[in-house]
Amino acid sequence: MVRKAYGKSRRRKKPSQSPFLDKGLSALLLGFACLLIAWLLTSHPLLAGAARVMQTPAWFILGVGVLLLGLHYVLKDKATEEDAPHSAAPLPTSDGKASHRTRRGPVAVPDAARVQASPLSVVPVSTPDATTPKANASANTATPSPSSAPSTATWNAEVFKAIEWRRFEAVCEALFSQAGLETKSQSHGPDGGVDLWLYSQHLQGPARVVQCKHWQSRAVGVKELREFFGVMSSHQLKRGTFATTSSFTREAQTFARSNGIHLLDGKALLELIAQRTPEQQQALLAVAYEGDYMRPTCASCGIKMVERVSSQGGVRFWGCTNYPRCRTRMGQAHQARQAS
Repeated sequence: MVRKAYGKSRRRKKPSQSPFLDKGLSALLLGFACLLIAWLLTSHPLLAGAARVMQTPAWFILGVGVLLLGLHYVLKDKATEEDAPHSAAPLPTSDGKASHRTRRGPVAVPDAARVQASPLSVVPVSTPDATTPKANASANTATPSPSSAPSTATWNAEVFKAIEWRRFEAVCEALFSQAGLETKSQSHGPDGGVDLWLYSQHLQGPARVVQCKHWQSRAVGVKELREFFGVMSSHQLKRGTFATTSSFTREAQTFARSNGIHLLDGKALLELIAQRTPEQQQALLAVAYEGDYMRPTCASCGIKMVERVSSQGGVRFWGCTNYPRCRTRMGQAHQARQAS
């Protein structure tokens, strides 16, 4: 009995968000129905008088319906004008772009000297309101140290160690874009096991999907490869690429060879980058060191996280600035690891 009552309560309809619209439409339907009945009764000699009497309330009900609909659209337009400044801006990401973006063809190559000499700006991060009781009850915000790009940076394994997971995905996207492929990425939220979509001008639809794992000490195993192969099969794709800053286990390598998955570990990525021109390598470095490249990005909201101190034990960790609406957190010792 308890389960049935609970199930019924969950199936109850939610209250309407536009009462004037619902009531206005109901009044219009009722008014038209009354007019239709009155029109049908006028042909009957005994009921013609009743038909004429029904016409007055019918027209009144129609007028009420039109008035309610007018109020609905007036209030709707006013609410749209008030919310326009907030809805017009795209959801921010770690690189300052909208959540979905598409690149076509090779990326523009900045001047190498300018990339090395000019300091990169730090992305401002908003912290939770200090007056919020829930935020103060769980964590205290610590002042994060801003990061800046090395003045004379070159490509090596230390670059992958220095950047966070979102910067690694951006580097992979730029690397494929330099190869002449059209790329599309999703910077945050549920990605369905796909970080990058690759398109070719010779094929319709995506040519390949890419999964990126910014792992440092842990090798990618066959479990992750099986999950990725399931994503490929669901999209009816025979080819895919799995990129990581770490390495792959033997079982993962065997599984990849048998299922059309191209593996790119940290060493292979550095070799691939070394084949690019010096200007392209500098462009990739600019992508890697863009903004506050060391501070991790919230995988759910796509914004930079803030360093906090736990109220119990004084443990430092990274937390989302949208707390308590978003409770995504990351241990500071793993700040560069992928959160998804």
